[in-house]
Amino acid sequence: MGATLTLLDLAGMVALLLWGVHMVQSGIQRAYGPDLRRMLGSALGSRFRAVLAGIGVTAALQSSTATGLMASSFAAGGFVDLVPALAVMLGANIGTTLIVQVLSFDVVRIAPLFVLAGVIMFRRGGSTRARDLGRVAIGLGLMLLALAGLLEILTPYEDSPPLRSMLGMVVTDPFVAIMLAALVTWVAHSSVAVVLLVMSLADKGIVPFEAAMALVIGANVGSALNPLLEGSSGSDPAGRRVAVGNMINRLVGLAVVVPLLGVIGPAILRYQPDLGRAVADFHTAFNLVLAVLFLPLLGPLARLLKRWFPTRVDAADPGQPEHLDQGALETPPIALGLATREALRMVDVLETMLKGASDALDRGDRARIGETRRMDDVLDRLNAAIKAYVMALDVDSMTRADRRRAAAILRFSINLEHAGDIIEKNVMALAAKRLKRGLQLSRQDREEMRALIDRLEANLRAAASVFVTEDARAARILADEKAAFRDLEAKAMAAHFGQLRGTGIAPAETSPLHLDLLRDLKRVNDHLVAGAAYPVLQGQGELLSSRVREPARDAPDEDPE
Repeated sequence: MGATLTLLDLAGMVALLLWGVHMVQSGIQRAYGPDLRRMLGSALGSRFRAVLAGIGVTAALQSSTATGLMASSFAAGGFVDLVPALAVMLGANIGTTLIVQVLSFDVVRIAPLFVLAGVIMFRRGGSTRARDLGRVAIGLGLMLLALAGLLEILTPYEDSPPLRSMLGMVVTDPFVAIMLAALVTWVAHSSVAVVLLVMSLADKGIVPFEAAMALVIGANVGSALNPLLEGSSGSDPAGRRVAVGNMINRLVGLAVVVPLLGVIGPAILRYQPDLGRAVADFHTAFNLVLAVLFLPLLGPLARLLKRWFPTRVDAADPGQPEHLDQGALETPPIALGLATREALRMVDVLETMLKGASDALDRGDRARIGETRRMDDVLDRLNAAIKAYVMALDVDSMTRADRRRAAAILRFSINLEHAGDIIEKNVMALAAKRLKRGLQLSRQDREEMRALIDRLEANLRAAASVFVTEDARAARILADEKAAFRDLEAKAMAAHFGQLRGTGIAPAETSPLHLDLLRDLKRVNDHLVAGAAYPVLQGQGELLSSRVREPARDAPDEDPE
């Protein structure tokens, strides 16, 4: 029972350490995420500045995975050359060592101060950034408390025979230690947490220093797995070049350093006898040396990677997302901007469908009917991609404004997809029915239909503008179009029934078809208003809950008798 409780305590401390790292990352992302991404993008002009930018961004985020995904997305999109993108990864690997260096000193005593300061900033901070920095301070305090807890738990068991035997394979075979640390780092998504844990084990003598160095190398290899497996390249091999180049860097370091561990270990311990600090120093030296060695070789490495992963030229697929960069998910404001751009592609597709509907109804073109119906599949795929992308955002790293914008994006894209369904299933069905039965719309009906679709196209463009700008005046103008279409439908219905009453003869079959078409186009317009105008008006408090007038409170109830 005691061993089980000890394992639970150990797992809890490791979980607390990982959560502290997560709070530091999410706090920095929320406070400075867009600024860090802009800094990284502007620094990719030269390899030396790219290294410095990689150090700075990763030191702030404490996530080489996030930096790697950003660099991969820039390179995959063709915005920067591969060489500076690879240089960013060299800097990112150095950046992860900085917080390890800071925490390698005896700073556990100030952990409560970090937590206290963080709580005060989070609860009393007057600005959003102050609250985000409070999260960072709390995260640092939790990391320090977790490390202290790990040492306290492990100290009574440092001489335990079962623990020694369990670590026997790690001690005797460095490659087992490397694979174990790489696996743990990949699962935990944090080389920082793993290296800090190794420092604790080494400091208490549970793991010999040579085995600790092997574990650190494994943590570095594991950190290179995350961008490789979670890259933003999609199915294009060219987008994986940065991640593969970083993995080559790690594996070369492994191949060179592992045979020399017996020499490197004593040399570091002569310089730094403190085992915990020695682990941190080896971690930093490993990444610094690899950066210095690889920086002049990035040109040949880039050419080799381009040969291995050539850019694939595919036929344009309109249903394939173009802007949903997976690397930007680490920075919600950037990701939401990219989702907005993708939603505007849905606007273009829907406008093409409206033009196709106009041509199909006017000319009775069977091929145009098929093309327009197939465009609805494009809308469905883009909508599904946008929903999956927005739902993949980390809610903890999003502000209230971010969550509101995410909801607006989802509402807009879903309404556009529903509008496309109406065109595909209803409007095109009417066009096919007209062609199959040889029905001809009257000249007046055709002109009215073209005018309505032209008006819908204008409303669609207005909806896109309201969606982007969130301007309340434009939203009110767009919302008024709902009443205008409702009046047009009422007038058409009145004219139809007036003809029936006046002549007593049923009008031509094309008249009900015209009314059905008008009703469906009105429904399309309703989705444009609901997707773009209503969220803005609701946010301004200008949207009524119901169009039904409330009864007068002082009116007496009518007697049903």
